[in-house]
This record gives sequence, structure tokens and C-alpha cells, in this order.
Amino acid sequence: MLALGIMSLHLDSEATYITEMAKHSHSCGVECFRFVPSQINPHTLQVSGLRFDSETENWRKDTFTIPSILYDRCFYGEDEHSKKCLPIVSWLKNRKDIHFLGYGLPNKLDLYESLKTTELSPYLPHSQLIEKADLVMKELDEGNKIILKPVNGSQGFGIYYVKKSNKSFHVKTEKQRKIISRIFPTESKLLQWLQPLIKKYNYLLQPYLELSNEDHQPFDIRILLQKNEHGIWKELGRGIRIGNTGGILSNLSAGGTIETFSNWITSIPKNKADYIRSELDYIISALPRLLEDQFPPLFEIGVDIGIAKNGSIWILDINSKPGRKVLLYTFPELKEQLFKAPLLYAKHLSETDHQERKDFYAKTLSH
Repeated sequence: MLALGIMSLHLDSEATYITEMAKHSHSCGVECFRFVPSQINPHTLQVSGLRFDSETENWRKDTFTIPSILYDRCFYGEDEHSKKCLPIVSWLKNRKDIHFLGYGLPNKLDLYESLKTTELSPYLPHSQLIEKADLVMKELDEGNKIILKPVNGSQGFGIYYVKKSNKSFHVKTEKQRKIISRIFPTESKLLQWLQPLIKKYNYLLQPYLELSNEDHQPFDIRILLQKNEHGIWKELGRGIRIGNTGGILSNLSAGGTIETFSNWITSIPKNKADYIRSELDYIISALPRLLEDQFPPLFEIGVDIGIAKNGSIWILDINSKPGRKVLLYTFPELKEQLFKAPLLYAKHLSETDHQERKDFYAKTLSH
């Protein structure tokens, strides 16, 4: 039976999803293990983790050999534990006897630089690395509203909206599902806040896009793409994420809600709806190919698309470790398919040659 290892930074991370997946493992001819990268013994190469017992449908503590195929669900932060696990995962990706379902994507800046010369360039918000606060001040002095976004961020954490009003500056963010707004009366006060932020973390500057609905709620379209049991990319579905009124994020972690794509698309004029459908189909048909032309193979992609008030369409984020809340809510009939997909793709990998998957692995750790 094929052994599949599921890695996360904590054994209780995504517990529901991983356990539901493991419940389908026996019928797919797969045995599931889960572990934290730091629990690998560097001398014996044995892992202290959990093995799924298909008879009792429970996880049991066990020590086992590193499975030959790994599903990486580690979400790295700036904490010490993340920094400890990163080089371990890098080492695993470099081993010829171990293969990953997907090798991940690089940070937001590298991803932007890679796609900005492709046919999807018109859909990418212009992004610049903030090396000095002068760049931010220049944009604000020109009357531009801007977004500051962490290069290595995820789930909407650390994103700021900034605009200048007369001589004062308005900064807005969302934390713990609350909108936090602050006014800096002078440029020097703004710089006292800004400079330590960009010194500690790498940040991108992007133009602020009007991506809210008629109720002044930010919204976007989440599309999930996965490879099927034959290694062919398929769209699983799409849904609408809606944020708080007056907010800047539609992320579910920031308190967003979900609406079906079909309900939303039928509520807008037919000509506009047909145009949006056509554009979305074009983006998702091109994106997997363009990514795998430049990076090692992937298994799944969550794509977030914004529709601006002027009708323009934007790729807001591309995530190689997407969640499934939007699809489970909008397409509950896909539940079994979503839980089986990693197992069936692992079987496909076990039966094919994956040496080509090793190229450029090191660039893809940040996500």
C-alpha cells in the first residue's frame, strides 16, 4: 500500500480536512501518516508522528520511515518554529527518493516578476518592492491610494490601505475580523509607523483597486484548480468571497462570507456576465501552464480574482496551498471528490517518472 505523508507545522492544523481525507485513504489503496517536519530524527531518518488507523478511523502515535510521497500543508510565518522547519523541508525536496504532490510557489514578488512578461501581464496589479519609505511618500504625494502587502504574507495578514487627505494620512487594516483605522496628522508621524514596518518585513506597494460591491463590501472570486488522477488540470469550482462593509479584505480568515458564483453572476447584466466568464476561462486555462513553465510541478492552485468597478479584472493572489471552505460551501456535492483528490494524485505520481519535478525546488519554499 502506498504511504502518503501529510506535513504541517502543528499536528492539529487543518485537522478536519486531513482526517476526512484519511478516511478515504484505504479505499484508494493509500496509507496516511501525518507529521511535523521538525519531528524527523536526522540520525535514524525516522519520524515521530501519527498513523491513520482505517479500522477505527482514528490517528495513533507512531514512529515510521519518511513516506516516499509528501503532501506539504505547512504555512510558514516569521516564528522560530517556521524557521526551523523551512530548511528541513528544503532538504526533503532535494532527496531523490521523496516526491511532493506539489512543490509550491515562490513569494509574491518573485511570482509577479515571473508572470509580468507573460500573456497574463495585463491582469496583474503593478507591484514594487518597498526598499525605502520615499517610494510610498511619492505615490501618496501624487494623490494615489495604495495597498501595502507583505511579500511573504498569506490569508490577508499585514495588508494596509493608505491614502493622503490634505496633509494627513489615513491607514486602514483588518485584524481579528475588525477594521482598524488610523489617522496620522503629519508625514513625520506616518514615517514613524512606516519605517519600522518595512525595515522588519519585506513589503510590496500596489495601486488600490476599487474591488467592492454596491454595499461597499470588498469581494473577489476564488477558483480552485487541481490535477486529477491522470495528472490533468481541472477546475473544481468557483465561489464569491465577500468582506466586511468598509473593509479591504474578502478573506474568510478576516470575517468574510461566501456566495455562490452562479447567484452572483446571474445578478449582473448578461453582457457583463459573459465578458467576465470569458476572461476567467482564459486566465485559468493559461495560468497552470505558465506557472509550470517556470516552477516545479504543482498539484493545486487557489486563484483569487478581483472585479473592479470600472470592469477591469485582476489576479489578486495565487496560492499553492489553498483552503476548501469556499467550495465546500458552494458545492457540497464535491466533498468526497475534494477529499479523495490528493490520494488519487499521489497514486498517479507513484506510477509515473517524477525526476523532472526536482528542478528549481529551492525557489518555491515561501508558500
